[in-house]
Amino acid sequence: MYRRLILSVLALSAFLFHGAAQPSVKVSGNSLTVDGKPFIMLAGELHNSTTGSVGGMEGVFQRMADKNLNTVIAAASWELVEPEEGKFNFKEVDAMIDGATKAGVKLVILWFGSWKNGQSTYVPAWVKTDTKKYPRALFSDGSMTSTLSALGENSMKADARAFAAMMAHIRDYDKSGTVLMVQVENEIGTLDMISSYMRQPNRGMRDCSPAAEKAFKGKVPSKLMEYLSAHKGSLHPAIEGAWKRGGYRTSGTWEEVFGKGTLTLKEDSWEETFPYITEEIFNTWNYAAYVGYVAQQGKKEYDIPMFVNAWLKQASQTEPGKYPSGGPNPHVFDIWRAGAPSIDFYAADIYATDIYDWVCSTFKGGGNPLFIPETKTTPDGASRAFYTFGKYAPLCYSPFGIDGGGMINSADVNDLSYDKAYGLLSRHMDEIRSHTPGVDMDGLLIDPAAGRNSDSMTLGGYSFSISPMNFGSFAAVAGVEAQNSASASATDVSGVLVIKRAEGEFLVLGGVGGCTLRVSSSDGAFTEILSVDEMRIDSKGNGYLHRLNGDETSMGTASFQSGKAQAFLIKMHKPR
Repeated sequence: MYRRLILSVLALSAFLFHGAAQPSVKVSGNSLTVDGKPFIMLAGELHNSTTGSVGGMEGVFQRMADKNLNTVIAAASWELVEPEEGKFNFKEVDAMIDGATKAGVKLVILWFGSWKNGQSTYVPAWVKTDTKKYPRALFSDGSMTSTLSALGENSMKADARAFAAMMAHIRDYDKSGTVLMVQVENEIGTLDMISSYMRQPNRGMRDCSPAAEKAFKGKVPSKLMEYLSAHKGSLHPAIEGAWKRGGYRTSGTWEEVFGKGTLTLKEDSWEETFPYITEEIFNTWNYAAYVGYVAQQGKKEYDIPMFVNAWLKQASQTEPGKYPSGGPNPHVFDIWRAGAPSIDFYAADIYATDIYDWVCSTFKGGGNPLFIPETKTTPDGASRAFYTFGKYAPLCYSPFGIDGGGMINSADVNDLSYDKAYGLLSRHMDEIRSHTPGVDMDGLLIDPAAGRNSDSMTLGGYSFSISPMNFGSFAAVAGVEAQNSASASATDVSGVLVIKRAEGEFLVLGGVGGCTLRVSSSDGAFTEILSVDEMRIDSKGNGYLHRLNGDETSMGTASFQSGKAQAFLIKMHKPR
């Protein structure tokens, strides 16, 4: 009895010290589990400074819960956590945790430490004003930047100290297990905004500060060479190609090992050519080593998943420095894995929807999951959610600025689309989690602005295709005026998710733009619709099926009304 009492007291002490219900959060391959159960984030990222004060975030988490989010992504900034060197303040962090916990949503914290969007705008004033102790990156012409150099050891250790203090505080304060993971820094890398947007000569392909110049002329770190040697033959073509051109050397300066970087670029295959690759590898290593150290120190205090996100290379920004050089773009994942093993995965911020599928497919693979912490908050973003969950099964889908206002846009109207889309997805999330893209689940997308005026796929022996609602809709075929046809147009973006439930039976979720879904046999055999039922919710919150056979399903179609998110249960039949 006495021994049992001692054990109980010790357990209680551990409970009080470490927090009451720390979650077991695991990212393994393309899956996320929380306390052993699969979890998918229907998320939204708040504007950068929404959490800049306790008063400013009052009520925001409940508003997000009311918009059908199950997760909120929000920033904690170094300047507020450590306003004076060595003196920590966690009021805003506590308010975030309290607000999310009370609203019943999970929380992902963005650490705006040394870098945010390629700049150091959220570092404390005592760091900004001491450029000798906390050196800046310099452009190639020697001009000053607002970005801390990744070669600044004092900066790295100060950032890590603050981050570790915050992680220890979260461990002890978050008694409900609300915080699931942390993003370490934001869209990092050296960036010349002028060259990026004004089409001027690129000055930012790498840090050119005195420390960086010395390091660039010095030896490639042995840790990186050991990683490359261990993975020779399986590296990304950008890294493998540069190393091969250098003769697969196992030591030497950066230019001796990877060759001299050039501007060589094929505009018609920008995603497969890599200008200034040597400079980018050098910069990436420095950022990865810095961020890896910060994350490592944080994990010593509280070991939950940590990730970094990428400002993407894209057709309009093909050179490192015109997008942040050093960030986790897919062609430098190998460098990140070598330099920052404490980082669990790499996330994609997707605004360039013309390369949407390329981004999703390149980020999901090789053990890296698809996690989208930022995308468009406009209705087309909500539509794209259906497609993304059906086609790629991401761990997270999250528009940026979901709370509205701010400099980017006003989400007061646009968020209504996410309300509908997330509400529908959340009702069917258990079923979505239990199916596999390309096997018994898939997605369809219309995005005319990206040159995608129709889409099709095959699932369970049937072919599914969608087109804009006013392009041959069932109502036009039947000679009946299409409902809401005035509000539907070829420019609407529509996303559809299809799940095979059983032979010839499919659950179809979609919206928000108007579109027509057509189903036929994939082998050309005669087929017909047995039934189409819209899955509706009554005023008391109870679900019911509303039969739509007849005019609404003429010619083997079903239509999604413009501005709505709808669910259909479709049963098909192949007469013998």
